[in-house]
Parts: sequence; structure tokens; C-alpha cells
Amino acid sequence: MTAASANKDTLIHDNILDAVGNTPLVRLPADFDPEVQCEVLLKLEFGNPGGSLKDRIAIHMIRTAVERGDLIPGGRIVECSSGNTGAGLAMAASALGFDITVVIPDKMSQEKISAIEALGADVVITPANVDIDDPRHYTKVAGQIAKECGGWWPDQYHNTDNTDAHYRTTGPEIWKQCEGRLDAFVAGAGTGGTLTGVAQYMKEVDPSVQIVGVDPPGSILAHWWKHREMCESGPYAVEGAGEEEVPGAWDPDIIDDYFVIEDALSFHTARKLASETGIFAGGSSGMNLAAALKVARKLPASARVVTILPDGGRAYLSKVYSKDWMRDRRFLPPVSQNGATLQDLLRNRERAAVSPEDTLAWAVHQTGERGVRPLPVLQNGELAGVLDEDAAIACMVQGEDLDQLRVADFIQPAPTVLEATSPWSEALSQLQESECVLVRDGKGLVPFSRRDLIRALPRLKHEA
Repeated sequence: MTAASANKDTLIHDNILDAVGNTPLVRLPADFDPEVQCEVLLKLEFGNPGGSLKDRIAIHMIRTAVERGDLIPGGRIVECSSGNTGAGLAMAASALGFDITVVIPDKMSQEKISAIEALGADVVITPANVDIDDPRHYTKVAGQIAKECGGWWPDQYHNTDNTDAHYRTTGPEIWKQCEGRLDAFVAGAGTGGTLTGVAQYMKEVDPSVQIVGVDPPGSILAHWWKHREMCESGPYAVEGAGEEEVPGAWDPDIIDDYFVIEDALSFHTARKLASETGIFAGGSSGMNLAAALKVARKLPASARVVTILPDGGRAYLSKVYSKDWMRDRRFLPPVSQNGATLQDLLRNRERAAVSPEDTLAWAVHQTGERGVRPLPVLQNGELAGVLDEDAAIACMVQGEDLDQLRVADFIQPAPTVLEATSPWSEALSQLQESECVLVRDGKGLVPFSRRDLIRALPRLKHEA
């Protein structure tokens, strides 16, 4: 049984790969956007076992490569990925007995990288801020590694098996779930495989179905579709969509319209979807939905629009679903530097305090595993100092039993304490001479370091 032929009514699968596909199609609540009168349906691709729609292409590309003899038993797969294809390939490689190396840009979330490593892949991190012709670009690095080790490089961006996977599975599933009635299909493109594969199927069964592509700003695809010329690419924050070159898996001629969706709208739409419907999806899902709503606003109540939610929100807890990250990147409104306080710069981070009577083992847990540094020591609610990390480390090096030692013997003077209501510039002044201060807010004491300051300064709006 393959993902393309798996029966949704099958109760027991022979392996994890047979569970890929047949993801649910869910109706967006009618009151989500008051301007939309028609039906909007969401294909929840994070229901795949690897967590994204890329599971489909991973299985199909590997099995087709094996059939062609391009990938031999015991061989190594080498691929460049923004994360989801890497996870899908790593899952399939593990199930089928292949070694795998995944090359991923450093702008991708740590959650994605950790998931790929957990599936047994070797991960190579490359800089995201290099031109596509740079040898350090993740596509170039993947090709070079494959060449050096004799591995198979799927090259998802130019592999038409990518497109074929969606023509064979995603398109037919949507058509069947819609019972042959839909007016528009909306999806972003990175490799272009999803958009093109589904479009090819839809145009075969009903040429009137409108195919709408979605692009983030900085990608060249929407510009190429409209003008058939290259433009300079730029940075964008959404992951898994957009491209710096024209991918071979993408067919611009089959697309009827193209929208460019700003990162901020993509992320706010994803966050709204999660908080108002319980559908917890990633940033590119927000991008697709924002575009689908633009399409739907122009259609009559009898129409039906389908879009793809490529992956889930758990891979973006440190990004799209982090208010700190959203504020640092100015996807939430900045604060005037003239009236900003330290509270405006504080992060949602681990907090803890210990008492002199606590064990050194407990204090080391707070500062080591939870990262609370410096660790406040409170006695009767008052700040007695902070943990002496050097003395604690010395005991650990000597192999002493930390459960038998008390924090009272490992206290050093605390750094400067500032009030959260203080002007932010007070922290700037103090951090010129020290690495960290403590800030007192309504929840207690929280460390604030130079790194915290560097990360938070973009939140401030500089006025003349």
C-alpha cells in the first residue's frame, strides 16, 4: 500500500508511511471574516504523520528514485530543505532504511531542526543571508555534499516527482472531499510542487477552477508569473514559501492569479486562526488563508474556495506564536522610545528564585537547565544576593554531592535592581558596565542581559 492508494478507512497500517495522506478538509467558521460570504475550506496537511504536506513528496520521490535505480539500498539521501521536506524525508529514510543528510538555512525554527535530528538525520546549517549563487547557499551545499559522498539528491525544487506526488494524491483528495464542486484553489509556492500538482489535476477535471498562487514579499515567483522576468529577491520571514529562482517543479502557465501577502498579515492570520478556531497552523498557512480570504471576498455566497494549511503551529512556538519574537521583528506595533519603559523590553522567559535553605542541586537545576542567570536568592521575601556560579561549578567539578550543600554557602552580591516602570534608558546605562541587571515587575525579579537588550531594541520606535 502507498500513500497514494491508502484507504482512509484502514484501521491498521503496516508502517508509518502508509498513514500519509487523506488529511481532513475543514470548513472555516462563517464569522471568521465578516466580508466573506462564501465557503472557505482548509486542507489540514499537518495531519500527516511527519507534520506537513511534504510527507507526500518525500515518499513519492524516494520510491520513484528506487524504482529508477537512482537510490540504491543502504544509500544516502542528501537534500536541502526549509524544514518540512527534510522532516518528511528523514521520516521516510528511517522507515525505509536509508541514511540522510539535510541541509537547512539558519533562519528556520529550532523546532524544525530538532525534529529532523530526532528522526535520525545528519543536519548541516547554512547561512540564510547569502545569494543563491553563493557556494554557501543551502541548495549549493546540498549538491556538493551529494557529489562528495555519492548520495542521491532529490533536488525537490526541480524534481517533477514533487509535482507528480500532489497530482496523484492531494488533488484527487480535494476533488473527492469537495464532491466535485469548488471554484478556486489557493496555495503558496516554494518548490511549486503543491500548487502545480493540484492545479494540473483540477484543470483536467474542471478547467473552470481558478488557481491562485501566493507569495511572500521578497520572493521572485509572483513577479515572474506576471512579467516573465527575474527580479532581485529580498528577505522575508515566512518559512516554506517563496523562492529566489524559478523552480522546475513550478508551472506558472497553469496559474490564473497571484497574490503577495506581507509577513505581518500572514502571521496575524495564523494567530487569529489558532485563537478563534482552534486550528493551530504555521506561518505559511496564515499566508495561504489571508490570500484565500482575499479571493473569497469577491465571490458570491454559493462559491467554494479551498486552501492548504501546509504544517502545524508547534514548529513555530519560538517564532510566529511568540509575542517576543513578533515584537522583536516589529510584526506587533513598536513603542516610542521617548515613553518606553523596561517593561516594554522584558521577555517572556523562565523565572525562578531560591532560598538560602534550598539545596545547591536545586539551584543548579534552575540556573543550568532552566537558564535563570543570575539566579536570585530570597530570604524572607528580600533579595539576599544571587547564586555564586563559580563556587557552584567548582563543587560540581570536584564531584561533591550537591544535595548535601545549601545555597546559603553560595551567595554573592546581586547586580543592580531596576524597576520595570523605569525608563528603558536606565538599563542601557547600567548594561554599559555590567553584563546583566535584575528587573522587578509584578511577578517578581527577572534577569535582563545585554543579549536581551540587543534583541529587544528593535521594538522601539525612534522619533526625531
